Amino acid sequence: MKHALIGLMILHAQLPDRNPENRTLQDVAFHANCDGTEQRYVLMLPEPFESGRPHDVLVALHGHGSDRWQFAKDMRDECRAVRDVAAEHDMIFVSPDYRAKTSWMGPKAEADVVQIIEELKQRYAVRKVFLCGGSMGGTACLTFAARHPDLIDGVASMNGTANLLEYDNFQDAIRESFGGTKAEVPLEYKNRSAEYWPERFTMRVGITAGGRDKSVPPESVLRLADVLKQLRRPVLVVYRKDGGHHTNYEDARQVLEFAIGARSPATAPSR
Repeated sequence: MKHALIGLMILHAQLPDRNPENRTLQDVAFHANCDGTEQRYVLMLPEPFESGRPHDVLVALHGHGSDRWQFAKDMRDECRAVRDVAAEHDMIFVSPDYRAKTSWMGPKAEADVVQIIEELKQRYAVRKVFLCGGSMGGTACLTFAARHPDLIDGVASMNGTANLLEYDNFQDAIRESFGGTKAEVPLEYKNRSAEYWPERFTMRVGITAGGRDKSVPPESVLRLADVLKQLRRPVLVVYRKDGGHHTNYEDARQVLEFAIGARSPATAPSR
């Protein structure tokens, strides 16, 4: 009995710790190649971490008005779901500022995320890279995936927009990030609108949207999803007709696990 107990204790000690709250958060600074400024991202490694062992990476993009700490610390459902999925699948978790509170995935933010992914691949044995985000981050991850399909293996967009030409909120921030208004630089807005580039979505795509979302209306992501389905691309839409600008824990997990290939679309609510 004593030997069995000791054996169980040893086995327990060897099991990986999949509680995200027990992981160590690292605040990483780097110099952006595009303009030489110091930028930052939060890094959370699986524990215990073996440097030579291949790991997937989950990059989480925060919403408008927030920063790199949102998905790393916030207790809202979307953030907890991202941390839990990353921990349960022994993923390297990364949450960049990507030019912080008013990014909207403009050119400099895009360059930063490309640089972060490249540096992670140089430093670790990276297998696949997945991208997720909520609100502004839900928009940004669709933009980035459309512009860099070669870098992304799956994307989970929660309460984002796929059409920045028709989107009317937060225009001051978007103008600053994109270098002008829709009238001044319309191609910049089109190039960053995922709806115009469905053929580039070669990866798995998970989308959540709420029918009563006034902050980021759902129509454009639903149209994008319909086109992706016509193209026979792997896409999962969790649409709540009475939902607002929020994704609950269960829905967030569904699209995240679908994006990384851990869940089929059969469990998703229809719209």
